[in-house]
Amino acid sequence: MMNNGNEISHHTKLYGFIGEYAGQSSISATLNKLFKANNKDAMMIPMNIREDDFYFTVVNMKKSHVNGALIANEYAKNVVELLDEASEAVRFSGICDIVLRDEQRLVGDLLGMRVLCDFLKERGCKKVALLGIGSRAKAFCYEAKEFEISYFYDELERLMAFVEEIGAKDADINRLADGMEVDLSSYDAVVDFSDFGTLSSIRKLSSLNLDMKQRKEFSPLKVRANELEASYLGFENILDELSRAVFDFFKQSGHLDHDKSDMRF
Repeated sequence: MMNNGNEISHHTKLYGFIGEYAGQSSISATLNKLFKANNKDAMMIPMNIREDDFYFTVVNMKKSHVNGALIANEYAKNVVELLDEASEAVRFSGICDIVLRDEQRLVGDLLGMRVLCDFLKERGCKKVALLGIGSRAKAFCYEAKEFEISYFYDELERLMAFVEEIGAKDADINRLADGMEVDLSSYDAVVDFSDFGTLSSIRKLSSLNLDMKQRKEFSPLKVRANELEASYLGFENILDELSRAVFDFFKQSGHLDHDKSDMRF
């Protein structure tokens, strides 16, 4: 699925989805359907980029015809050092998942966590169990100020340092480690941004369990949800919400000002 005429012209706004296995995700096709439905001469192209080629690919975007890119999870940290300008969310968390080219400058922002928080709000979630203390957990906390969050990790000292770093006052911190039996069923949602290899210590999950993992990423939460016959949602399960947010982001940035019918050749 491409633009309204299923073709690229010299007017077409080009965007990339950069990831090691970008072609296996449906995000590009889903977004291209939105471009077509809204009569926009724009297209997103999946770009399968190996780690060795990532730096070269992003730096050369400054002088290319690519107007921006979505960044897959595996490169969300790597791209930050290549940005000329970063949003407050990117500076706070140290990760970036969307880049726009402004002439020969790269401007980065963080969109996925915003979408995830809106997704949870729309489903009436208030109490959230957050697993992990890394950059993605920090990014979630930046956007999740309206939720009542309980924090879980296997090392309490590092967890305490994490909640202090993000400025969470009177935080509810909890240990989650092998050999324990933890019941998370009282939470409206479980969000896993941990580095755990297994979640076997969880005895019960919530009715809504998410980790934003893409198809090729191993998901301990998905494994445990299957074992417990609980629901699980990853990156591909919220594509409609993500695509709409990306479309609106491009539009608000002035990238989609002209309809295809307005173009002059």
